Amino acid sequence: MKIYIHRLGCPKNDVDADYIVERLIRDGHTLTTEPEEAETILVNSCCFILPAREETIDEILKLSRLKETGRLKRLYLAGCMAQHYGDEMLSGMPEIDGAFGLGELEAISRAVKSAARMDRTVKTESRNLSYLAGQRAVTDNYPYAYLKISDGCNRRCSYCVIPRIRGGFRSRTIDDLLAEARHLSVHGKKELVLVSQEATLYGVDLKPPSDIITLLSHLDRIEQLAWIRPMYLHPAQVTDELIEYMVSPNKTLEYFDLPLQHINSEMLAAMARSTTREQIELLIDKIRAASSDTVIRSTFIVGFPGETEKQFEELLRFVEEAELDRVAGFVYSPEEGSPAAKMPGQISEVEKNRRLDELMNLQQEIAFSKNSALIGSTHEVIIDAVTEDGPAEARTRGDCPEVDQQLFITGHPLTVGQICLVRIESTEGYDLYGTLIDN
Repeated sequence: MKIYIHRLGCPKNDVDADYIVERLIRDGHTLTTEPEEAETILVNSCCFILPAREETIDEILKLSRLKETGRLKRLYLAGCMAQHYGDEMLSGMPEIDGAFGLGELEAISRAVKSAARMDRTVKTESRNLSYLAGQRAVTDNYPYAYLKISDGCNRRCSYCVIPRIRGGFRSRTIDDLLAEARHLSVHGKKELVLVSQEATLYGVDLKPPSDIITLLSHLDRIEQLAWIRPMYLHPAQVTDELIEYMVSPNKTLEYFDLPLQHINSEMLAAMARSTTREQIELLIDKIRAASSDTVIRSTFIVGFPGETEKQFEELLRFVEEAELDRVAGFVYSPEEGSPAAKMPGQISEVEKNRRLDELMNLQQEIAFSKNSALIGSTHEVIIDAVTEDGPAEARTRGDCPEVDQQLFITGHPLTVGQICLVRIESTEGYDLYGTLIDN
């Protein structure tokens, strides 16, 4: 049977999709990248915030129209949306032929094989990670891959429903992660991007307990790997030891992804973020004092319930003064079942979007200024893509795939995965342009 997997959501979801793909290939099915060719389509969904749920529904409606051609027989739903809203989706959307919660590889396999139509979601409330211990498909030619080191979350940030969807925090064993990392490296992956809900908590639940530094040091020994990039470092959990390890000579990049979410201490308390402005500023000072080569990336939420204009202005001034290297902004989304959804002082969508525009316009000025200062400097880069007649696409050590900026190199015979030295010659907005100086 020809099957198309439609991927939505975060890299953690993408890893789950790779395991689904591998299972279906082992069952003898053929994967296609064209939905029009598929006899079965599986939508691996996201429901983190309202726009993600809306996108999932829109994609289901769009893909279901392919049934009119007679080729598409079944359309299944998997991932977070199925885990959280599966039965409601099945009863409310006749376009869906079945729904499967997180990690339900066996149930997906059986349904696809029999072309079954189902009226109940298949899901296991324990949400164990045993499905991640098998073989994983490698379906792209990029030199990087995401390695999901844990799932779920024990924190109770007031705006978030991840614990309700994905369960409590569970670490994968080091042995499982090393086996998958070696598998990815054999398939040409030079960079591993470690993803989870909170990388800094890795290993606390294992027996015996472990930690993120131990995992990083084990991954460092895999010969084919060149770069290791841990993401989602909770600012309340970043230790002096972790900072020291990340700036030491090893394969872990000096890239600190800190989801700060706000800077005003009252807002941070309302968000249940376990940090204060003073603690955040101290952490940033420590990171920058440890090495001049560090890159700090963060995310901020604007329009959280009760956020006053003065508190928003405090956030703007912090962003202006701190000059973080990479910043993403989001408007607050009231999620059903989250404490924040019931808080007083809900802010209009118009006002939230105004604040987001102001924040991102400010960060754009900072980012463009930082890029201009790079002209004439030399950087180690990794080649992500090469075309016959266009520039090669690359990234510096300070740029995470898919979320940060790119560097374009022209006039050289380069290969995907090549790591080389490049001199920055010019910039255009978020894009950098450089010349190869050393392979």
